[in-house]
Amino acid sequence: MSNGILPGYLKLAKPNPAENRAPWYKSTAPAYAGIFLWIVFYKQLAAGTLSQSGLGLSLLALVAAGLLCYFLYYLVPGLFGVKTGYPLYVIGSSTYGTQGGFLIPALLMGLLQFGWLGVNIAVSTEFILRAARVENVAPGTPVFIVVAIVWGLAAGIVGLKGIKYLGKVATYLPIVPLVMLLIVFCKNVGNAGSYQPPPGGNPMVGFLAMIAMVVGFFATAGAAGVDFGMGNRDEKDVKLGGLFGIALAVIVTGGLAIVGVAGANAANPDLQVYDFAEVITLQGGWLAGSMFLLFAIASFAPAGFSSFIAANSIGTLFPKVNKTAAVFAGVVVSIILAVTGVTTQLVRYFGIIGASFGPICGAMAADYLLSGRKWSGPRKGINWAGYISWAVGFVVAILPMIKPEKFGAIAPAPVIAFVIGFVLYVILAKAGLEPEVVAMGSTESVQEAGGETA
Repeated sequence: MSNGILPGYLKLAKPNPAENRAPWYKSTAPAYAGIFLWIVFYKQLAAGTLSQSGLGLSLLALVAAGLLCYFLYYLVPGLFGVKTGYPLYVIGSSTYGTQGGFLIPALLMGLLQFGWLGVNIAVSTEFILRAARVENVAPGTPVFIVVAIVWGLAAGIVGLKGIKYLGKVATYLPIVPLVMLLIVFCKNVGNAGSYQPPPGGNPMVGFLAMIAMVVGFFATAGAAGVDFGMGNRDEKDVKLGGLFGIALAVIVTGGLAIVGVAGANAANPDLQVYDFAEVITLQGGWLAGSMFLLFAIASFAPAGFSSFIAANSIGTLFPKVNKTAAVFAGVVVSIILAVTGVTTQLVRYFGIIGASFGPICGAMAADYLLSGRKWSGPRKGINWAGYISWAVGFVVAILPMIKPEKFGAIAPAPVIAFVIGFVLYVILAKAGLEPEVVAMGSTESVQEAGGETA
């Protein structure tokens, strides 16, 4: 190893000790399950999928998507975390370098949280207005802007100051959307078996679209598996936490929503409603209003956590910057994205996330295998094998969003981006584009703390 100089954010990094780690059923599994219970995941999951493929193939696509999320996006980051005890911004210094890791994945992860906050603000504001029986819930109306500002500022304050209190409540909040999902499911499951997609659908398009949406939604959370893994006791915790909290959660939450939407459409074939929010409206009266309000309340925890992650990213990478001012600047951007309607296009946003983090997870997986199924340690400067593989993967995956008529065959784009990131990293690393490793404390002893070698 070279004794090159480490940047400050790596010098100050300390591995999570064994005594601070918890079993999978108290950490990874419930945390990830809570992510998939968030209404944003399944609000538009049936759009362009159920209407193309029908119920059976859509559910099969959910199973495939859940397994892809687990094996491709989560498993290696989780193993990195449990073996080293280090968070994502440290682990990324191998795949992208001590200087390059500052931008990817560390800063990129933090900045994208403001995008997620914008999504949260838009959906939560819509649901609050629906609960209040406001007729026009479109972004840009005066009442939408007012509610969005209040919601966004409150999330920013909690992310900076009150996250410890939100964390206690967030343990139980996922029960709320689960109950709402079960209500919609039970009221519509009787008709779901008779659902038929409209004529002219393309089953394969719907199948691949389902995989793209689920994987795109999960992409950042997959890379964050490093942070979840560093809180696990051993590799068994990592694997069981992912299987239950990711693969099973995708199938259960997505399946309940898809069946509910299918049943609602089968009961009225002329309806053709594929947004889960519209299916909630069909429940009518006080029940629909209560559900909208409860879904909004349950969404406040993800909003606070997005602000918290962004604040931590900024504080770690820019210790001299005023964290409060930086976070609220980001919150203002999030509010603007919400009130202008940019973040209401969930499918498009999931595509951007998948394009951004697909090649990151692919390159990390390649780095893990090339290093002998362990973390090599930080690499000096910029790791061009990582950067080039990310850039190519991102560009290819974003093309279908820019010109779908020409590049629509690139599907599912987030998975293709992962493959490109993986393959290119291997090729470029073998070609000598990986920089030398920089010493970072007792890396070998930390590796052993995570349990047996995979």
